[in-house]
Amino acid sequence: MAGGPLRLGFLMFPGFPMACLTSAIEPLRAANEITGKREFDWKLVAETKVPVRSSAEIGFEPDVTLQEVEGLDQVYLISPPTAVFADPRRSPARLRWLDRTGVTLGAFSGGIFPLARAGLMDGRACSVHWCYEAAFKVDFPTVVARDATIQREGRRVTVSGAGAVFDLMLRLIEERLGRDCMTEVACWFQHPFVRDADASQKVPVARAGGTTDALPAVIREAIRLFETHVEDPLRIPDVASAVGLSGRHFERMFKRETGQSPLRFYHQLRLTKARQRVLYSNDSLREIAASVGYMTSSPMVRHYTEIFGVSPRDERRLTLSLRRAGGSGVAAAE
Repeated sequence: MAGGPLRLGFLMFPGFPMACLTSAIEPLRAANEITGKREFDWKLVAETKVPVRSSAEIGFEPDVTLQEVEGLDQVYLISPPTAVFADPRRSPARLRWLDRTGVTLGAFSGGIFPLARAGLMDGRACSVHWCYEAAFKVDFPTVVARDATIQREGRRVTVSGAGAVFDLMLRLIEERLGRDCMTEVACWFQHPFVRDADASQKVPVARAGGTTDALPAVIREAIRLFETHVEDPLRIPDVASAVGLSGRHFERMFKRETGQSPLRFYHQLRLTKARQRVLYSNDSLREIAASVGYMTSSPMVRHYTEIFGVSPRDERRLTLSLRRAGGSGVAAAE
């Protein structure tokens, strides 16, 4: 409605990251209070009228079902990466209908998985949380996965995690009410800064107590080479040469900055990618091993167990049993 509030819907799936929901609603609520007007309105949406339990085991009662929802300007899916539609025919069809009527569709955190499963991201770029990136790229090869915290592309808006959701809401407030109001909302919550629209995600560096963006440029470039050669591993001397360092200098500098040798870091990176697929896909161990540069699954299983303290089969079995018991099975990235 022209001149009315911006209306948003949050489509919740069981096990959704609660922090993403509160990070969306709270800044909008604050903007309404600051202006004294209902500039933003929101609805909690679900496939059924049954309360939806979040990853924190707190239930949220939906205001409206997906089939009944109407009059919204934007709809965001919030879910763990393992989420599936309760009604795999009607629910994706309803989302596609909303798209045809001009509704902006988006996803927070693992919500990109059901949005892509609905066929609404083919040929588009999206933000994918670094925890899920390996599994997502296998499941959706026609979707461009980026490490941006927020990806806005036409009527698609995807966000990596809860902190970035807060940033997105601040941007919506700024676009509707101006920078002064946006700044006041940020200060209400002591939000430290508003990231650029194309800011990359923060990714932890194992054993270093920091993030990759704080590393020297040559180490960041080495890690980028590692990241882009997971299936076809590079030799460490070749990486050193590629970043313009001698082998010895590269080894010393890399260990000083990350706390690990380049070989150890690269090895753990590949196994972390394997773990994403163990937890968030149905791929066989043979397929997973091949995807991270192992000729057979046996050495991968041995190294996986050494690194994570549990075999991939046992970890997958435990995760599945927890999901059947009603939990999300793994910690949802917020």
